[in-house]
Amino acid sequence: MGAITMNRKYIWAGVVVLLLLQGGFAYKLVCYFTNWSQERQEPGKFTPEYIDPFLCSHLIYSFADINNNKIIIKDKAEALLYQTIKSIKTENPKLKILLSVGGFKLGSKIFHPMVDSSTSRLEFVNSVILFLRNHNFDGLDVSWIYPDLKDNTHFTELIHELADAFQKDFVKSKTERLLLTAGVSAGRQMVDNSYQIKNLANELDFINLLSFDFHGIWEKPLVTGHNSPLRKGQLDRGTSSYYNVEYAVGYWINKGMPAEKVVMGIPTYGHTFTLASAETSVGALASGPGTAGPITKSPGFLAYYEICQFLPGAKITRMQDQQVPYAVKGNQWVGYDDVESVKKKVQFLKNLNLGGAMIWSIDMDDFTGKSCNQGHYPLVQAVKKSLGSS
Repeated sequence: MGAITMNRKYIWAGVVVLLLLQGGFAYKLVCYFTNWSQERQEPGKFTPEYIDPFLCSHLIYSFADINNNKIIIKDKAEALLYQTIKSIKTENPKLKILLSVGGFKLGSKIFHPMVDSSTSRLEFVNSVILFLRNHNFDGLDVSWIYPDLKDNTHFTELIHELADAFQKDFVKSKTERLLLTAGVSAGRQMVDNSYQIKNLANELDFINLLSFDFHGIWEKPLVTGHNSPLRKGQLDRGTSSYYNVEYAVGYWINKGMPAEKVVMGIPTYGHTFTLASAETSVGALASGPGTAGPITKSPGFLAYYEICQFLPGAKITRMQDQQVPYAVKGNQWVGYDDVESVKKKVQFLKNLNLGGAMIWSIDMDDFTGKSCNQGHYPLVQAVKKSLGSS
């Protein structure tokens, strides 16, 4: 009897070791790409042929629109893009491709009045399943940016009804169950107002934590600050102590979201400022947004491929406290992520046994390999390599 018990112990120990070894390769790499990136000029024009079917574990197309309580196809370009989904999946059948609905440009208005009654929500849910199945998607990502205090019950109801319908569809269709995810805020006040986290934890397969946009040109007084610092800065006091990845991740977990369902966002862009004086450190006074990039054409914002063009001749400072870099050239200041900082972020998420990393977005990485001299998709490749190693 003792020998049998001992053998069982060894067998279970072997199983545990095997699971742990496999765990190193079980992290998700969730990659958003946007429908407006195909409208940019070269080398920022991102068209379907740039999609590498083997780069990410999950690909999320952003963003679908809602009209009359149904997902709609806006134009011929979008219809063509949906047609490419099937061919991408043919190349890599293991790749999961989701459709994201909502987004920051549309905010909450896209979800009203659809969420306001059970009848309109049901109409939406039924249309979603039909749309996803017809266009070979593996799931839906709800990017309601962001529900307010009066909306958070509607948000929970919507997620519950989608999850319930996806389960019934799975039983009925005998095909793989559709995935259900949500793009969620990393800001503490927004988290408190927007989400009934324990309810969402039961329904969502995972959350895509938008752990960036912690600082930018909307702040008053306008001072320089990093887009996505990993940790709290030495000068952070009061509410500014919340504006970092470490705090945001911890807050979601402490509120009831299982760590393995938290997929941590890593940006492929930076926020920029025009300095108001000779002072160039974090917290230096700014007179306005930084100059718009030549491709993205948005003041206060640069894609990684534009940052690479900015860096020659700039003074680069790597912040030891926040573990991210910023660069200054003339009166222009940009806080961004690079290969070194994303590796540190991946190590952080692995230490916490999170679900994986999310990229916003692959079309702002140097996907052509022409701008940074670091190969195709240098940031995403660095994340992928770091996720795969122990």
